[in-house]
Amino acid sequence: MPEYPPRPPLVTVEAVGRKCPIPIIMLAARLHEVPIGAVIAVTADDPAASADIPAWCRMKMHEFVAEQPLAQGSAFHIRRMY
Repeated sequence: MPEYPPRPPLVTVEAVGRKCPIPIIMLAARLHEVPIGAVIAVTADDPAASADIPAWCRMKMHEFVAEQPLAQGSAFHIRRMY
């Protein structure tokens, strides 16, 4: 069930300017920085990130929460599930 209002991410991984799969690699490396159940965000401007990050979440069984448009790229919010 979504949170209203949604809580801001505890950690934001800045990956604007990096091509996929680098934003996902950076996300995976820093996921442990947030507790289970908390949200981490990754910012990216590679168009492939819109498909790749949700797909990674499904594959790794983390919850893809939202894609939030930014002035440059988007912030992808992921809830750590384990």
